[in-house]
Amino acid sequence: MKFTYDFAKAEDIDDIMTIETSCFTPEEAASRASMIERIALISDTFLVARNEDGRVVGMVVGPTSPERYLTDDLFEHSRANLPTDKVQTVVSLAVLADYRKHGLAGELLKRLAEVDRSAGREIISLTCLESLVPYYEAHGFVNEGVSASQHAGETWYNMVFSL
Repeated sequence: MKFTYDFAKAEDIDDIMTIETSCFTPEEAASRASMIERIALISDTFLVARNEDGRVVGMVVGPTSPERYLTDDLFEHSRANLPTDKVQTVVSLAVLADYRKHGLAGELLKRLAEVDRSAGREIISLTCLESLVPYYEAHGFVNEGVSASQHAGETWYNMVFSL
């Protein structure tokens, strides 16, 4: 399979919501309104992977922040990325089940890191469930312990990647 990578566009919303709702529980998944807001405000840090038909099959998105760790409000609302922010957050990294095991998530993280380095950011910060800690560690993230996040009533771990 061959994939292309670019930035999310408004017309991608249906594909994006299919990915979001199939990869996360209803409590964890972002709303359609939140995703539309992300496309409008932070498309410069909203990367997608497309299959040969141009369909979005994977994505990574998050606003920049002056804070080291994600705060729960970032899952609901976005603001435009500021050039002074040194932290890239990730509020969603997801790939459709049929397209997993092809390295798409890792490639999306790599491409986001390239965007962030060129923008002068210092780290990528995300939270994940305990079961995903080894995945992110294998991609260079460091587990910095349990997050203060109460998102979806889960226990999250702060994962940080130095750029």
